[in-house]
Amino acid sequence: MAQVIKEYKHTRIEPCEAVGIVAAQSIGEPGTQMTMRTFHYAGVAEINVTLGLPRLIEIMDARKEPSTPTMTIYLREGYAADRDKARQVSWQIEAAPLQEFGDITTDMAKMQIVVHLNKQVCDKRKISVKEILEAGPKKIRERRHYRDFDHEIDEANGIIVFLPKDRGSYQNLFQLKEHVRNVIVQGIDDIERVVVRKESGEYILYTEGSNLKDVFAVRGVDTSRTRTNNINEISQVLGIEAARNAIINEALATLGEQGIMVDVRHIMLVADMMCMEGEVKQIGRHGIAGEKESVLSRAAFEVTVNHLLDAAVAHEADVLCGVTENVIVGQPIQLGTGDVKLVVRQKV
Repeated sequence: MAQVIKEYKHTRIEPCEAVGIVAAQSIGEPGTQMTMRTFHYAGVAEINVTLGLPRLIEIMDARKEPSTPTMTIYLREGYAADRDKARQVSWQIEAAPLQEFGDITTDMAKMQIVVHLNKQVCDKRKISVKEILEAGPKKIRERRHYRDFDHEIDEANGIIVFLPKDRGSYQNLFQLKEHVRNVIVQGIDDIERVVVRKESGEYILYTEGSNLKDVFAVRGVDTSRTRTNNINEISQVLGIEAARNAIINEALATLGEQGIMVDVRHIMLVADMMCMEGEVKQIGRHGIAGEKESVLSRAAFEVTVNHLLDAAVAHEADVLCGVTENVIVGQPIQLGTGDVKLVVRQKV
C-alpha cells in the first residue's frame, strides 16, 4: 500500500502547473522528428495505412474520414479458429460488384444489357443466384440512385436483362452498363478489400475501408474487440467516451510505432479537450482554438484580423485570464508563481 501511495504522489501535478503548455511541447517536439510515410499494414502488401506525421495530423484535426480507413475485425468463438468460416465472414464484409458473379454483355441491336450469373462462383461465395437476381436491380435504385431502367429476370437460367427506359439513347445504355457492372450485390459498400490472416492461433480480418455499424451486424464478428481507425465513426456508433479512448490509443500507437514515447497523460489531456463538449472537435480555428472566450487568444492562433473585427462588431471584452492574452499585453500569466496571491493578515 505504501508503494501505491508513493506512486500516486509521484504522478500528481504541482499546483498552478501549466499542464496545457507542457502537453503541447511534449507532443509537438517529438512530432517534428516523425517521418511522412505509408506503412504496409500487418505485413500485408494489399492494405496500406497512413502513419507518422500525416496520421498524427489527422487525429488532431478530427478528420471526418482518414486518408486510409481500415478495420481490424476479430471473430467469435467457433469462427476464429476455422479458416473456412473466417473466409465466409470476409465474403459477407468485402464489397463484391455484380461483374464478379458472371458475364455482362451489351446487346446494341436490342438496346439491352444481359447478365449471365455463374452458379459456381455464387456457390463458392455462399450466396444464392436468387439473392443476386433480387439484389442487383434493387441496389441500383437504392444505393446508386439510378432508376431510368426496367429489368427482366430468368431465375431458371440465372439471367437478368436490363433495359434503359430511353431505348433511343446509346449514352443511357452505356451509363446503365456502368451501374450494372459496379453495383454491390454482396458485402458492405465501404469495405473495398478484406485480407484474412492467422495470428496467435486465430484468424483476423484486415480491411481496406471502414463501416463499423454494418460490420457489427455481420454474424460471427466479435464486436467487443473489433476496431477501426475512423474516430468520427466510433463517436457516432459507440459514443463520445469510446471516441476519446480511440484518440488516445491511435495517438500513442502512431508515436510508439516510430519509437517516440510520450506520457499518456499528455495525450489524455488533448483527448479530453477534443471531446469535452460531447462531440469530437479539432484543435484548430474551426474547433477548440476558434471557440475560446478570449478574443486575443482566438486572434493569436489564425486569421487574426477576422477575429479582431468580429469581436469589435460584437462589442466583446477580454478579461485576460488565460496564458496567451496575458503574454500579448505583457502581464504576468496566472500560472506558476504568477498565480500566488499575498494577503496581509490584519492584527485584531
